[in-house]
Amino acid sequence: MSTDESVEHGAGHGEKDYRVLDAGALRALAHPLRVQIYDILSQYGPQTASSLAVRLGESSGSTSYHLRALAAHDLIEEVEGRGTGRERWWHRPVGGVSFANPDAMKTPSGRAATQLVMAEWFQRRQSYLMDYINRGINGEPEAWQEGSLISTATARMTPEQTQELVQRVQALLDEAVENYRNQEGENVRPVTMRADIFPLPAEGEAL
Repeated sequence: MSTDESVEHGAGHGEKDYRVLDAGALRALAHPLRVQIYDILSQYGPQTASSLAVRLGESSGSTSYHLRALAAHDLIEEVEGRGTGRERWWHRPVGGVSFANPDAMKTPSGRAATQLVMAEWFQRRQSYLMDYINRGINGEPEAWQEGSLISTATARMTPEQTQELVQRVQALLDEAVENYRNQEGENVRPVTMRADIFPLPAEGEAL
């Protein structure tokens, strides 16, 4: 599982470069609040400890501590030329990040850290979806309703066919991120894009 800005991709990365997080970075990220901070920086851009504290209902001392922990493993970095000694701005470096590190998965601590990060990440993504549903499709302007998609589908495919599909879907997501990463202007909002492509249990296996 990997992430590029606020976009989650499947396992196939194609020709695009991703930073595969080592065990140390995974352990640094393996804290629910740090996953939230990392996600907010991915979606909403640079933040300070104070602005994150307001969003998360935490003290600025707590968010500052977790920001430093993330920065120690280069998961985030300070924004150059912005802020003061008392009010530092942080952002997530541009580029894809993969949480799937085969070496980390060989150790119990690495597997535990990976599981925590991925579980927290996708719980947040699921909460966004449920919030959108609970707000009611009618609560959004028509233009945003027509620009949203909640869809599932099932097909019978081979691993090679799903790999091809993953690469095609990922290419579309990569293109959107590259084109609109820094877009600003009227009616521009962060948009989460998620593609789930995975095999169901084989016939006769329990769900």
